Amino acid sequence: MVVASCTVTLRLPANDSLKGKRSVIKSAMARLRQEFNISVAEVDAQDSWQTAVLGLACVSSDAAYAHGLLQRAVQWIEENRPDVELLDYEIEFC
Repeated sequence: MVVASCTVTLRLPANDSLKGKRSVIKSAMARLRQEFNISVAEVDAQDSWQTAVLGLACVSSDAAYAHGLLQRAVQWIEENRPDVELLDYEIEFC
C-alpha cells in the first residue's frame, strides 16, 4: 500500500477577503474530489486572503499511479482555474 500526499501552494491575486478566498478554494476542492477521487483540504495559510495551501492525498497499490494521479490534479488546477496561480507543489510518499 502506498500513501501519496501533495502540498500545493496557490496565490489568489484578485481576492480581497477571506469570504472570497473561501468561495474559490471550496469550489476548487470540490472539483478536485469529483474529478480525481482524492482527499483535499486547506492545510495552511487559512488567515491569508491571497494565499492558500492545499493538501491532496490518495492511497494506491502502485506508487507510479499515485504519483501520476497527483500530478494530473496539479496540472488540472493550472489549466482549469485561471483565478488561481500555482506557486509551488511537492509530492511525497509514506
